[in-house]
Amino acid sequence: MPQKPNIVFIFPDQQRGDSVGFSGNNKVKTPNLDKLASEGVTFTRTSSTGPICMPARMSLMTGLPVTQHGLWANNLSGDSTLPSHVRNIAQAGYRTAQIGKVHFYVRAAGDGHSRDFTYRMHEWGWEDSLELRDITAYTNAECFYTDYLEEHGSLETLRNYIRTYVRGEAAGLLRPWETPPSLLPNDKDIDIFTAERSVEYIQNYSDDRPFYLQVLFPGPHNPFDSPADDRELYNPDEMPDAILQPTTGPTSPQVQRMKDVSHLENMTASQARQMRLFYYAKVTHVDTGIGMVIDALKAKGLMDNTWIIYTSDHGEMLGDHRCSHKALFYESALNIPLCIRPPGGIKPWRSQALTDHLDITETLLEIAEAPTMQAGQEYRSSLLSKVFDDPKAKSAQQGKQHVFSDIRLYSMVRDNRYKLVADSLTRTPTELYDMNNDPNQLNNLVENGNAQHITRELIDPLNNHLDKLDHKKVKKYQDMLGENPNLGSAADRMGVPTLIT
Repeated sequence: MPQKPNIVFIFPDQQRGDSVGFSGNNKVKTPNLDKLASEGVTFTRTSSTGPICMPARMSLMTGLPVTQHGLWANNLSGDSTLPSHVRNIAQAGYRTAQIGKVHFYVRAAGDGHSRDFTYRMHEWGWEDSLELRDITAYTNAECFYTDYLEEHGSLETLRNYIRTYVRGEAAGLLRPWETPPSLLPNDKDIDIFTAERSVEYIQNYSDDRPFYLQVLFPGPHNPFDSPADDRELYNPDEMPDAILQPTTGPTSPQVQRMKDVSHLENMTASQARQMRLFYYAKVTHVDTGIGMVIDALKAKGLMDNTWIIYTSDHGEMLGDHRCSHKALFYESALNIPLCIRPPGGIKPWRSQALTDHLDITETLLEIAEAPTMQAGQEYRSSLLSKVFDDPKAKSAQQGKQHVFSDIRLYSMVRDNRYKLVADSLTRTPTELYDMNNDPNQLNNLVENGNAQHITRELIDPLNNHLDKLDHKKVKKYQDMLGENPNLGSAADRMGVPTLIT
């Protein structure tokens, strides 16, 4: 019986859907991802199920929307008794591994080395694990990466940088366009470390079983500490402009809170371009690491028997609508890149089908010939048949009728043309956009009388989605906010890092 194909899942943190060359962006430099896309299918309308790290990652793991798995934001630990597609793939005969940032549970300052929490990775189904922390935790956190830096005499260099960055941002003294470049050698930063450990895993792999390897890059998540060499590849005057035009219609409470915490009301267009340069340079740096992983597969002759899936958890506002970070349903934060390259590659094509993280989960299960997970099955549609579809076929461009996304007790539904946002508990609509005529989402139509029929059409599927909401997990989230009001208003609700001292 022929061996099943290997699966490599490449997953950078906080990468916008439009920040790759294969998306049509001719300013960002992602040669390795573009080469990957030239041998696969790219999906241009893929949405995060919850545009914050932990909600999105938990949806990918469990195949459940946020309303059911209950991680409405960061700073809540995931329940390892929930379904896990990694466990199912392991049961289908795969050796499972993760290298990089997982971010499924809450860690506290001084709570030990990442190896002390390997049992949690095993609970989720990973046989092999090299877990890394979020970069802003490294003021005192310990893991395999800090061991590596200490061995090379660079640990305090990183820690001093992160302390300066976090304190400067928290005090409003360090703006995103002022972020200094990394002070580490280019080959010692956390993204290249992730790539190198993944390369070693591939090179040394000798198991008779196929492998399912998740390569979880911590970048290009802020700080945008891109190396100086990568920054020199870009010209700030050539950067795309941020979306800074005046908007019409009401500003939702969710958007207003992000504006308040971002403090970008006086940001100039040139400052926004500089921020984008730093971010693009970090994207390029991660792309270098991705190239290293692909080269390792080629060197071992595995490209004809390996699926490669590349995507991200959410995007990054980059000053659009004068907001930073994510945690909004604007496309800048919601839309994520997705490329699926089957073994041996295929002639490239692009699909505009509506897809989301849950479809990716189901696709991974089908590739592995693993049993699907019953919970949340109505939300998931495998993309595997579409990958081998005729790109001119009508079905190639058809995806879900509706996709949903939920964070911090706000929920979104969109169809092929319109996007509606509502309060998840009261179900009061707060935002409505015509994505065909207003792709930058500058005109909130939620109070426009001529658009009320659109709201009525979209509120029904959104209500059906919210009818399945797990109220016990909502209560847990609300209790967390009540016990930690500062955390709730700043770090959790807004995505701003907190300093671990």
